[in-house]
Amino acid sequence: MKKLLLIPALLLGSAVIAQEYNYEITPVIGSMIPEGNLNLDNQFLSGVELQYNGFDSLIKPELSFLFTNNVGYKDSDLSTDISRIALNGVYEYKTDSIFTPLAKAGLGYETFSRHDARNKDSAFLNAGVGTKIALAEDIALKLEAVYMLKENDREWDSNLALLAGLNFAFGEKSQPVAPASEPVAEPAPKPVVVAPVVVAAPVDGDDDKDGVLNSKDKCPKTPAGHKVDKDGCTKLVTLRVNFETASYKVDAASQPEVRAFAEFLKEMPNYDAKIVGHTDSVGSDKDNQKLSENRANSVKAFIVQEGVDAKRVTTEGKGEKSPVATNETKDGKAQNRRIEAELIKK
Repeated sequence: MKKLLLIPALLLGSAVIAQEYNYEITPVIGSMIPEGNLNLDNQFLSGVELQYNGFDSLIKPELSFLFTNNVGYKDSDLSTDISRIALNGVYEYKTDSIFTPLAKAGLGYETFSRHDARNKDSAFLNAGVGTKIALAEDIALKLEAVYMLKENDREWDSNLALLAGLNFAFGEKSQPVAPASEPVAEPAPKPVVVAPVVVAAPVDGDDDKDGVLNSKDKCPKTPAGHKVDKDGCTKLVTLRVNFETASYKVDAASQPEVRAFAEFLKEMPNYDAKIVGHTDSVGSDKDNQKLSENRANSVKAFIVQEGVDAKRVTTEGKGEKSPVATNETKDGKAQNRRIEAELIKK
């Protein structure tokens, strides 16, 4: 079912617009369903929509330009070009799926290159609904139906525009920095990996609660939550690397934890590591496999940049095949977009 939903997007175009981008531009094409004395049947319409997301508001301003060429008048040999400009407010309903429903309303102005009958340049009201279908982090397919209403010599004329276009987002928003005088939020907990230590006088019990008795535990202070081998030493660490949907960039909040893991590898040359990338279920299996590989390679590049020999670090991508939580909720998807580091004794 997931693959069937992606087919229209693959055929028609692409766009993901998220709040972390300041600007959007959408070249559009479509057709008009008119009322009044203009012969608009099967007439081609083109234009562009510009949206600004920089304001801290639910309603985003949009400037729209639409153009219809060589429109014939009924009962006349005359034709005209019609230009429309509108300023709208756009509301987008954020979801965890590839679909972003939207609604908009605003005021515009319509001009004619040649006038006939009762048509004249005038203002109009418009309102519309639509959706964006995400195909990449900054590209989406945008589909809209926009209703336009204007007054002509005490009579009301209306047009319905059906539009489709590619929506491109750019101008990534900078992350807010806390003032120096104010407390800064604590980073995510750093992984603590304890080097193997042979206990001289083992005792019964399991002080570090890793499932290995003290008498057999060569690493008696393993941090809680670590997966250990038969000797009680860490063999798997889940790095808390935050990824946005469709992204493999290691964000600033996750860098201290990855840096701490790199320091451990430098201090323990008898360990190698395999970095394993995972994704949530948004997107196709093929795209998620490639994305998981990119995430693992991105973390490896960071570790190597911190001074670890690249030969000691290998990577693997498992796509969406090994979830640790449900993909039906936002929190579950965030847990599944993760990196695991498997430690290998030499």
